[in-house]
Amino acid sequence: MGFPACAKSHLQGTTLYLLSICAVVNSGYAEYLFFRHKSAIIISMSDGSKQNSALDIIFKAYDIRGVVGDELTPELVHDIAQAFAEQMPDGTIAVGRDMRTDSEALASAFIEGLIAQGREVLDIGMITTDMSYFAVGHYDLAGGAMITASHNPGKYNGIKLTGAGVVQLSADDGLKILKDRVLKGGFKPAKELGKKLEKNILTDWVEHTLRFAGTELKPLKVGVDAGNGMGSVPIPKLQELTGLEVSGLYMELDGTFPNHPANPVLEGAMDDLKTLVARNELDCGIAFDGDGDRCFFVDEKGETVEASVLAALLAGTLLSENPKSTVVQSVVVGDIVREVVEALGGEVVQSRVGHSYMQAMMREHNAIFGCETSGHFYFRDNFFCDSALITAVMVLGIMSETEKPLSELVRTYRKYQSISEENIDVADTTKLLIALEKQYHKATLDRLDGLTIRTDDWHASIRPSNTEPLVRLNIEAKNKTTLKTAHIELKKVIADYS
Repeated sequence: MGFPACAKSHLQGTTLYLLSICAVVNSGYAEYLFFRHKSAIIISMSDGSKQNSALDIIFKAYDIRGVVGDELTPELVHDIAQAFAEQMPDGTIAVGRDMRTDSEALASAFIEGLIAQGREVLDIGMITTDMSYFAVGHYDLAGGAMITASHNPGKYNGIKLTGAGVVQLSADDGLKILKDRVLKGGFKPAKELGKKLEKNILTDWVEHTLRFAGTELKPLKVGVDAGNGMGSVPIPKLQELTGLEVSGLYMELDGTFPNHPANPVLEGAMDDLKTLVARNELDCGIAFDGDGDRCFFVDEKGETVEASVLAALLAGTLLSENPKSTVVQSVVVGDIVREVVEALGGEVVQSRVGHSYMQAMMREHNAIFGCETSGHFYFRDNFFCDSALITAVMVLGIMSETEKPLSELVRTYRKYQSISEENIDVADTTKLLIALEKQYHKATLDRLDGLTIRTDDWHASIRPSNTEPLVRLNIEAKNKTTLKTAHIELKKVIADYS
């Protein structure tokens, strides 16, 4: 391929660069338009089709996320905000942020983009992600944006977007349209600039969460590992409004996460919390992730309470007060949740893994509760959204009302052995799933989300990643021996496609 001298370049606006190149292809010409939008490279073909690898990289299944400076810039965030303003119904839009070093600059860019489109903006400052959902629902706003990259390392940042009615935007519901708007550009200027208001929502939020306690919280001794993330923000107000005695770990906000990764599910991430609980003879420990919307518990003996076990405790409590209610669980949640719910006359509905799928199923079935093994727990009376603080308050409320230690409360639910979310590289996930179906054709198979294999003694979920050449393996069995055998069998099949 040769490039004749007709190549030319032009500057359009302040952030968009155009390079038009006439290339010789098979003795003919094809025109390529390269748009350099700071971090976004957009290729527009002469037939009208577009290739947009950079925006495809940062627009994920449930949010927007990328490396700051290389993939995500204030200029691009400004344009995303303008597109979001055009997409949302009339009304005020809330903007919050986490503690990452560049979150303030990105939040400012987002706010400026909204104001440029004539929007009134409610700046709610540094908050947890579940507080952003609350703001949209509680104050009846047109939408919300949270600047965060959740538990990802410090070099990343991103945007979680919420629409009217507290519906999170996802690739299947809103994010693709938003990406296309950003790609198209040419935002219609507002007749009048918008304005920014500021509001501290912390008291309203903590008071809202305490309604889920069911009783006045006793002066329990609680260890909290915030991992230098946003989970520490509501704790002082929670202490002020209750009698809790909190021993804190890594409560200082630091977006570089100097002490351990901001993801409690990683091996070793909760070791310091377990030590703190055991050494100080605390009633329990709570670990939050980076943006404070997920939590995990450690009992008074320093043992991790698995997410499915915690979900069973919460579901049992909610259904004892609301019999015959519906609970939504992702396909990887353990069988104990279904057993508890059905024993109380309730119904369990299965969902694909992921925030948008879970919330949609919650709304469709008016479910009282939803759970994922990732530590996301959803509540109907919280606008069908997940919340780490509500989860924590509920567990502390159950402990206060029963006056039982956490280990005793969850003992009944620790029936099964499991391996959670093992990531395995696979060259061809489609061929692997076909092979597994053939291998286990006598088992009960379900294809709601990847492949679920169910036998009399164990069940497993094998889910291909949306973004990487790998599968996520979860197994649960009646005992350790069966778990080990099933694990070896499955890994052997998977290895043929790795």
